[in-house]
Amino acid sequence: MKMKFNYESITDLLDEINSAGFELPVSYDLKILEQPVHLGGKTIPNALSIHPMEGCDGTKDGKPDKLTYRRYERMARGGAGLIWIEATAIVPEGRANPRQLFLCRQNVEAFSRLYDLIISTSQEEFGSDYRPYTVLQLTHSGRYSKPEGKPAPIIAAENPYLDKSSLHYRIITDDELKQLEDRFVEAAVLAQKIGFDAVDIKSCHRYLISELLSAHTRNGEYGGSFENRTRFLLNIVDKIKTRLGDSIDIAVRLNAYDAIPYPYGWGVDAEDDSKPDLAEPIKLVELLKEKGVKLINITCGNPYYNPHIGRPFDTGGYSSPEHPLMGVLRLLQTARDIQKSVPEVSIIATGFSWLREFAALIAAGGIEAGWFRIAGFGRQAFAYPDFPKDILLHGAMERRKCCIACSKCTEIMRRGGTTGCVIRDRGVYAPIYKSITT
Repeated sequence: MKMKFNYESITDLLDEINSAGFELPVSYDLKILEQPVHLGGKTIPNALSIHPMEGCDGTKDGKPDKLTYRRYERMARGGAGLIWIEATAIVPEGRANPRQLFLCRQNVEAFSRLYDLIISTSQEEFGSDYRPYTVLQLTHSGRYSKPEGKPAPIIAAENPYLDKSSLHYRIITDDELKQLEDRFVEAAVLAQKIGFDAVDIKSCHRYLISELLSAHTRNGEYGGSFENRTRFLLNIVDKIKTRLGDSIDIAVRLNAYDAIPYPYGWGVDAEDDSKPDLAEPIKLVELLKEKGVKLINITCGNPYYNPHIGRPFDTGGYSSPEHPLMGVLRLLQTARDIQKSVPEVSIIATGFSWLREFAALIAAGGIEAGWFRIAGFGRQAFAYPDFPKDILLHGAMERRKCCIACSKCTEIMRRGGTTGCVIRDRGVYAPIYKSITT
């Protein structure tokens, strides 16, 4: 298989997939992507979602800034039915970088302006009756906390695969976790007052809650057994429901497979960490469903440890040990397995950006085949924020606008810059990239 995307037609892509013995559904009828998705009393106007893609471009005190507003205005004009707002810290020490968004009482007005911009821009573009479904991602960055620009990790448990000898790691206490549960609730209350349709209790990519899910070696109330490892997330859901009822939805962006050896990884085969074992992730999704969670956004991997798992790339910081297409297939099949196991929940699938202009055909095919209900795009939204409009109004994506999986947006983030697409939005981000790489 060719290690980079080099397909002239969907037939070329499917031939390669089939020759490798894999399955990927395709539909040439993109009308299915126009269909609304119903979540209880609310409706997502189409089946295309923008993932929470962090721009690292807020103010030092955590408010949205000029480039933040610009990104979301462009996304709102793009027409995705679901706009998932990026990682937003619930405490200062849980910020992943000095410009990460932070939701607190002092910042509510700025977040309200961001929300109003998304809604008003969408309605200006698509009519006064149009309203995208909005999710605000709430997070604590845990071992990847870096609020002042230097690592200040707070971890759930030691991990020989992720711990670095050069850093001092502080294990968060049970009492601190109990207090943090309430901080998530306080942030959800603010999000509800602003008008967001849902909050996402971020449980992915090895940030704090994601790490708790795999804390087999931790002692106390939040480690060891499945019940203990899921306690923090489920307590937050219960407390938000008790405080706010159905006035705001709860969603979860969930790692289903860490690709880190057991007992330090979640969703991994105990004998072979290269294989997912979805028994516990599916059990967790079932519990979340019982608590009223209707929307789960599935992802995999750790962007700091094995980025090829969750973000298949053509070029990056290292050579991928697998063909990017294998990563795409794993992501989509993981979403499929969870959707089919818990059909009452609407699953958002990940892994489309690397597929370029063929992503729309595979998104339509996956929804038609029941693999998932919503197709989510991450890097593509940086490169090509109006991709939903092109799919829904013109029936195709344009290759010349697509993300090329070059990893430069990630490189900017890792080097401490404000991030976006260096290739397709070069007027803004090429100078930023040049300033941090030369």
